[in-house]
Amino acid sequence: MIWYVLAVVLGLALICAVTALIVTERRRPRKPKPVAASAAVLSRGALDVVNAGLRRLTGECLRSGRSLPDLYAVVYSEQRLGLLLAAPEEEAPAPWAVEQDGERWVISTDDLHRPGPEGEPALPFALTVTLGLDGPDRVLVDLSRATGAVSLAGPPDEVRALTRRIVVEALAGPVGALAQVTLVGSLSDGTLLQGDENRSSRLHRAASLEEAFAVAATPGGGPQEPDAAEVTQIFRLIEGSSRIAVQGEAPHLFVVDASQLPRREGALAGMRRGDALLVLGEAPTGWRWRVLPDGTLDTGPLGLQITKHAGRMA
Repeated sequence: MIWYVLAVVLGLALICAVTALIVTERRRPRKPKPVAASAAVLSRGALDVVNAGLRRLTGECLRSGRSLPDLYAVVYSEQRLGLLLAAPEEEAPAPWAVEQDGERWVISTDDLHRPGPEGEPALPFALTVTLGLDGPDRVLVDLSRATGAVSLAGPPDEVRALTRRIVVEALAGPVGALAQVTLVGSLSDGTLLQGDENRSSRLHRAASLEEAFAVAATPGGGPQEPDAAEVTQIFRLIEGSSRIAVQGEAPHLFVVDASQLPRREGALAGMRRGDALLVLGEAPTGWRWRVLPDGTLDTGPLGLQITKHAGRMA
C-alpha cells in the first residue's frame, strides 16, 4: 500500500514538473526575427547570390523546355533567395520550392551553392535592381516588368540618391552585366554619377528621349550585342505572361527627368518591349513610387514594402 501511494505521489510530482516546464518554455521570450540587415545582405556579394540564382533559374528552364516564370521581384535574406511571381505557378524546377500557392519560389543558399548544372546568363532579368531593404531582407525589382514608365517622386536629394544607386547597379552589378543605360536631357550632364561610373562602355547619353530611342534602335549605332558565346538561347519576360525569344539583345534602361518627359500621345512608342524607363519626379506612369523623408519607399500598387531605400544603404 505504501509503495502504491508513493508511486502515485511521484507520478503527480512528475506531471507537475512537466507542466511547469511547458509553461516556462511558453513564457520564455523567443529569439526575435532580426530587424537589421546583415553584412552579407548589404554587401555586393548579395548581388552575386541573386545573379547565381537567376542564372540557375534561366538554365533550368531552358534545359527543361519550360517558359520562364512571370518574375517581377527578388527577395534575398542570406539563408535563402525568393522569387515573387505575378502569375502563380505551382510547379517549380528543382531545386526550387513553391510557397504561397505558387506566388513565390524559394531556394536555400546552401542548395544554390551545391554543384549543379551550369547556369545561363540572366539576360532576361538584367534590369533587376535593388530597391532597398524590408527589415533584414534585400528587395530587388525587375524594372522591365513595368507597364509603361516608372516614376520616382519625393525629396530631390533622396530621389537622386536612389536613382544613382539603381543606375550604378545596372552598370556595375553582376545581374545587369549585359544591360545598357541611357541618361537623357539634363541628367546627361555627368553630375548624377561620380568618377569612373561615367566611363562605362554601357552608359550612353542623349539630348531627348526621341534621340535615345532612335540611337538604341539603330543597327550599329546603339549598344553592342553580347557575344554569341555569352548568350546561347534567351527568353525575355514581357508584360503580363507573354514572352518572346531574342538572340543576344540586351535590355535598355532610359532615365529622364519628369520635366523633360514628352507629353504627346505615342511619345514612348519608340521604346522596345522589355526595356525600361525611369522618370525622376511626378509623372503619369505605370508604376508610381514615392520616397518618403524617413527613407522608406512607397511602391504603390506594386505592394513591395521598403523600409530603407537603396540610396540610403551603406
